[in-house]
Amino acid sequence: MQANWKDHIVSTPSVLRGKPRIKGTRIPVSLVLGYLAAGKTATEITNEFPDLTGEQIAACLDYARELSEFEVAAA
Repeated sequence: MQANWKDHIVSTPSVLRGKPRIKGTRIPVSLVLGYLAAGKTATEITNEFPDLTGEQIAACLDYARELSEFEVAAA
């Protein structure tokens, strides 16, 4: 499942100290990515967090992918 992270992830300074989170929740992206890194499936994650959807989980992966492509310009 492909998802554009910009449709599902927000960062608001007044919520979770600005950590990226799933829009409409207080669930940080880092939590979802941690579950995935630990080998949990999207189904297992949505069972534990019923407010999440598979598309939101895919958006977390898309967010991480985009961050990993970031390049620092040489000085």
